[in-house]
Amino acid sequence: MAKQDDLFKKVISHAKEYGYIFQSSEIYDGLSAVYDYAQNGAELKKNIRDYWWKAMVQMHENIVGIDASILMHPTTWKASGHVDAFNDPLIDNKDSKKRYRADVLVEDYCAKIEVKIEKEIKKAQKRFGDTFSKDEFVTTNPRVLGYQEKINTILSRLGKSLENEDLADVKLLIEELEIADPLTGSKNWTDVKQFNLMFGTQLGASADSSMQVYLRPETAQGIFVNFLNVQKTGRMKIPFGIAQTGKAFRNEIVARQFIFRMREFEQMEMQFFVKPGTQKKWYETWKETRLKWHLSLGMGKDNYRFHDHEKLAHYADAAADIEFKFPFGFKELEGIHSRTDFDLKAHEEYSGKKMQYFDHEENKNYVPYVVETSIGLDRMFLAVFANSLKEEKLDNNTTRVVLKLPSVLAPIKAAILPLVKKDGLPEIARKILDELKWDFSTTYDEKDAVGRRYRRQDAIGTPFCITVDHETIDNNTVTIRHRDSMEQNRVKITDLKTIIKKEIDIKSWLQKM
Repeated sequence: MAKQDDLFKKVISHAKEYGYIFQSSEIYDGLSAVYDYAQNGAELKKNIRDYWWKAMVQMHENIVGIDASILMHPTTWKASGHVDAFNDPLIDNKDSKKRYRADVLVEDYCAKIEVKIEKEIKKAQKRFGDTFSKDEFVTTNPRVLGYQEKINTILSRLGKSLENEDLADVKLLIEELEIADPLTGSKNWTDVKQFNLMFGTQLGASADSSMQVYLRPETAQGIFVNFLNVQKTGRMKIPFGIAQTGKAFRNEIVARQFIFRMREFEQMEMQFFVKPGTQKKWYETWKETRLKWHLSLGMGKDNYRFHDHEKLAHYADAAADIEFKFPFGFKELEGIHSRTDFDLKAHEEYSGKKMQYFDHEENKNYVPYVVETSIGLDRMFLAVFANSLKEEKLDNNTTRVVLKLPSVLAPIKAAILPLVKKDGLPEIARKILDELKWDFSTTYDEKDAVGRRYRRQDAIGTPFCITVDHETIDNNTVTIRHRDSMEQNRVKITDLKTIIKKEIDIKSWLQKM
C-alpha cells in the first residue's frame, strides 16, 4: 500500500507541476474536493471528450447528441427517485469526529486483501519465470482462492444489507472486520445513517416566489425528459441512442483520491432505447463495445476488468462496472446498466404526458427499455494520466520522467525547438510552427539546452519534438524526436504534417475497436 501511496502522490504532484490540475481557489487555501483543469489538463480533458464523442455519436448512425441544462424542474428528481433514494450510508467515528462512507470503508478493506493477492502473484511470477500462468495460478492457488472467497463473502453481504436497507448489519460488518478509522485507528463507531447527496438552491428573484431546485446529480435525466422531442424531430427509429456530456454535482461527504471522487464532475453518458425484451442482448453488446473503446487506447488489457453488481439500483435488471487499475487499486471507471423502462414510465406518471414510442413494424405503442453507458470524464482523465506517468532508467544510468499519453489524446502534439536563439533558426522554427498549428496543437520552446527541453516535453507528454538546426538552412530538413522511443530521424520539413498525422489520427486509433 505504501508503494501505491507514493505513486499516487507522484501523480498528483506531476499534474500540478506540468499544468494539468490545480486545487480550486488555491490562494484561499483551496476548496475540498474541487479542482481546476489547467492549460494542459483542459486540452487533455477536451481530447478525451472528443475521442468518446466521435466513437459514440459520430460513428453511429442511430445515436445523436444533446446538451441539456444543469437546472431542471424539481419534479424531475422526484420522478427519478433522487429526492427519496439518492443517499450514501455514512458512519462517524466518535473519537476522531470524522465522517466516512460505510460502504467505502468495507470496500477499502477488501482492496487491502486484493493487494495481498497481487503480492502472491508477483512472488509466483518470480519463482516460475516464463512458465508462469496467471490465470491458472489465481484459479488453483489455495491462498489466493481463500483471499478471493473472503472478498466475495464480504461484498455479497454488504450488497444485500444495502439493498435491504439493513444499516445495522452494515455497522455490524464493520465491527466484525475490525475496521478502524484510517486517521486515528479508533474503532469507536456510531450507527450508520443515510445522507442525501443533492445540492439544493433557489430559483427566483425573491424569497416569496422562489422555487427549490437542485443542481443535477446526473446527466441522464436530461436525456429522458427529451426522449420524445429528439425521437420525433430526428425521426429516430428504435433502437437508437441519445448521448451527452456535461457537469453533474454531488455533495460527497467522503470526497477524496484527488479527482476520482469530486463534488463537481463531468459525465459522458449514452442512453440506448430498445424494444422491451431485447434489453439483455443490447446490455451485453454495449459491455463488449465499451471495453473495446477503452482497449483502443492501448493502456493494457490487464488494467481492466468487469464487476457485476451484487446490489442493483431500483431501476435496473442488470448492471456492471468496467473497473480500472488506478494507483489505489481497481475502481469503477464506467457503468453499463440495463435501466428497464423505469425512467420513462416515472416521468410519464409524474408529468401526465405520454412517453411512448409508436413502433410501425409492431403497429403498437410501448415505453422503450433503456441500456445506459455512463463514464466519468474526470475518472477517465485520472486513469489515462496515472497509467501514462513513467520513470525510466536510461542506458547512461540517468532517469527520465515521461508522460506516455496515448498520442491521440496528448494536449500538445509537437514542440518546435530552434537549436540556438540566433543565426535565423528561431525564424525558421516559427515558420514551421505557423504552418503546423492549423492542424495540430503545437508549442514553441527556445529556453535551455535542447536536452533539457526534450526532458520538459517528455514530462508534459508531447509525442514529437522537432529541432531546427544549422543543417535546416542548407537542406530544409529537421530532426524529429519520438517521445516514447527517444528515436531521432532526419526528415524534410514538408513531410512533418504527414508523419505527425499518421501517429495521432483519431481514425487509426478508433479502428482498433
